[in-house]
Amino acid sequence: MSRSSRIAGFYNQSVSARVGLLEAQSTLSEESSKWLREGGGLPLAIGDKMSENVVATYGLPFGIALNFTVNGEDVLVPMVVEEPSVVAAASNAAKMVRASGGFVGEAGPQVMTAQVQFDYVPEPELAKARVLADKARILALGDAAIPAMVKRGGGCRGLEVRVLDVENGVVVVDVDVDVGDAMGANLVDTVAEAMAPEIHAHLGGDMGLRILTNLPLRRTVTVRCFVKDEDLGGAHVSEGVARASRFADLDVFRAVTHNKGFMNGLDAAAVAVGQDWRSIEAGAHAYASVSGRYLPLSTWRRENGGLRGEAKLPLAVGTVGGSTRTHAGVRAAFQLLGAKRAGELACILASVGLASNLAALRALSTEGIQRGHMKLHHRKDELERAAAAAAAAASTQPTPSTPAPSKARLETKEQDVVR
Repeated sequence: MSRSSRIAGFYNQSVSARVGLLEAQSTLSEESSKWLREGGGLPLAIGDKMSENVVATYGLPFGIALNFTVNGEDVLVPMVVEEPSVVAAASNAAKMVRASGGFVGEAGPQVMTAQVQFDYVPEPELAKARVLADKARILALGDAAIPAMVKRGGGCRGLEVRVLDVENGVVVVDVDVDVGDAMGANLVDTVAEAMAPEIHAHLGGDMGLRILTNLPLRRTVTVRCFVKDEDLGGAHVSEGVARASRFADLDVFRAVTHNKGFMNGLDAAAVAVGQDWRSIEAGAHAYASVSGRYLPLSTWRRENGGLRGEAKLPLAVGTVGGSTRTHAGVRAAFQLLGAKRAGELACILASVGLASNLAALRALSTEGIQRGHMKLHHRKDELERAAAAAAAAASTQPTPSTPAPSKARLETKEQDVVR
């Protein structure tokens, strides 16, 4: 059966029925179906192995963003987020973009950069020349430290020496490493530590840090989309989104919030598939500033009766390693998503960011952000009050005779947020 991300009325179904609709896509293993049927979660024993000083596990909603087409393929996007409207907004925007063919993305080589830092290097420019003269042998030392990655086609790809401060002899050696389908942090840290003694022999001075940078400028992803005026709500809405995008180009205060809206969706999807979202956030905001002025990660421009959206950012993600094998929820998320390669995952995550950004700008430039957003907040408040009332009733009645509040009374139709 072919996968479809267009599941009409999904939000109107019960949780059990939603799981059934996902199972019908034939992408979930029996283990993953069981995990969803039982409400998800992380066993304490697994959590204790994943982190330190563990005393409990902490749950967040695991939702599915619909309507996404990325590079011609339908994808169901798992999202883990506590903020109301993020999943609905991304699904709504993806539906609008879907009518014009969906999102198109391209990811660059999966290259991460390790840094080896030195202070008090004598005659740093001459020392730099010595390192570059022995570049091939130093790179070979790095490859020797990660033989499994080299066997899979990855490994060290280049080396650059930068003198940051002549007076204090501050020199950094940047080493580019192809990490394949891994996020790559441990790999490049291993390379940095393996190379450092030989580099030190050439440079002298005091050895400092040996670690990756979370600004992987050689590992960027670009996504684009087009949405027609009539699908967005009219030419005046497209013009409003374009004006909002221009505002972010001109004003750093707006650009920060513009980028937060972009990262709302990207982060939620990244958490669902077990990525290092803190690294992703750091790299994205640094990239927004790399020109010397903080700029929006995405832009929207008027074009041929619609809007053309584009985003570019560094995105270090992996489909192997990390928690991709440890956490049952991450395994289920990957089965739903269907991404096998790191570049494919990067294109999908960036597309979710672009959809979230479009949804936010569309709302801001029309009725304002609060109308649909607060409707979902009110639903959450109603559920919290009902839960508190049920807990109070349970504390005064020893037998569970009070029925749970009906779903029909608690849920709103949320007509302003099309799923």
